Amino acid sequence: MTLQRRIAVIPGDGIGPEVIQQARRVLHWYQEKRSIPLELWELDLGAERYLRDGTTLPRELSQEIGTCAAVLLGALGDPRIVDSRHARDILFGLRLGFDLYANIRPAKALCDRLVPLRRRRARDIDFVVFRENTEGAYVGMGGQFKRGSPDEIAINEDVNTRKGVERILRAAFEYARNHGCRRLHMADKSNALRFAHELWSRVFDEVRAEYPEVEARHVYIDALCFYLVQDPSAFEVIVTSNLFGDIVTDLAAAFQGGLGMAASANVHSTDRARVGLFEPVHGSAPDLVGRGVANPCGALLSVGMMLGFLGYPEEELRLENAIRAALAAGAGTPDIGGSLGTEGFAGRILEYLEAL
Repeated sequence: MTLQRRIAVIPGDGIGPEVIQQARRVLHWYQEKRSIPLELWELDLGAERYLRDGTTLPRELSQEIGTCAAVLLGALGDPRIVDSRHARDILFGLRLGFDLYANIRPAKALCDRLVPLRRRRARDIDFVVFRENTEGAYVGMGGQFKRGSPDEIAINEDVNTRKGVERILRAAFEYARNHGCRRLHMADKSNALRFAHELWSRVFDEVRAEYPEVEARHVYIDALCFYLVQDPSAFEVIVTSNLFGDIVTDLAAAFQGGLGMAASANVHSTDRARVGLFEPVHGSAPDLVGRGVANPCGALLSVGMMLGFLGYPEEELRLENAIRAALAAGAGTPDIGGSLGTEGFAGRILEYLEAL
C-alpha cells in the first residue's frame, strides 16, 4: 500500500489564492490521472486571518506542518498590514523554523518570445541559483536608536556562519555534480564586505577543491549581474548569499519572461525527509486581484519542483513540457503577451498535460 503524501496548502494573499487554485487543479490531475498519492490540506493563514483574529503561524500548527511532505505557498503581503508582520511570521517561520537553508531558483526560459535580450533565445537561459536562505541580512538582527529624530541611527547586521556558508556552497556543488553541470559561479562582495564575505571566499576555495570536475569561479555580485545580461548562456549554477540571491534571482526571472514565470523551492538539502516549501516568487499584486489575469506559471512550475522533490522527476518534466507546449501555441496571460485569463491559461496547460 502506497502511503499518501500530505501537502499543506497556504493560498496566501492578493493573487495568491487565484494562482494556487490553478495549482490545485494540476495536483488533482496528478492524483486522478497519474495515481500520485497526494493529500491536500488547506490552511487558513494569511492577511485575512491575521486581520480577523491576529493569528500568523501558531506553534502547534507549525509543528503539524512539519509532519507534511511539502508546503505549497502562495504570495504573501497585504497593503492593509503596513508592517507585513503576518507575512514575515509565516514565511520566515517556515524557512527558519524548518531550517530550509537552500532557496533554489531555476532560471529557465520556456519560449523564445519571452526572452527580452537581443539575439538570445530560450536555449540560452538555463541555469539555477542557490541562495542561502537562513542567514545574511534578512535574519532581523539590528535596531534603531533615536528613531524619528534628526540623529536617528538604523542598523541591520549581516550574519554569516561557517556552517551556513559551507552547507549552501556544498549543496550547489552537489547539484552541479549530480546534474552534470560543468560550471559553477560563487558571487560575494568580499572586496567591500571585508569580514563577512572573506568567509565566503575562503570556504569556497576549500569546498571547490573537493569537486575537481566542476569549473568553479568566484565573481563579485555586481560583476555577476553585468555578465548575466551580457551572456546568460555562460552560467549553469550560481551560489550566493541571502540578500544577493534575492536580487539576482529577480534579474534572472526577467530572462524567463517575468516574475510570473518564476518558481522556487526551499529545502534542507541533506535531509530529504524534512518538509520542503515551494512557492511562486511573484508578489501578491493587489492591483490584479479579482481581475483573473494573474499568471499561474510560477505556481505550476513550483508544483513541478515539488513533484521532483517527492520523487517524481519525470512528472516535473512532463509539467514543464506542457507549459512549454502551451506557450509555443501562443497561450498566455497578458503579462507575457497572451489573451487568456488565469483559469483559461491553466486549462490550456492541462490540455497539453493530457496530450503528453
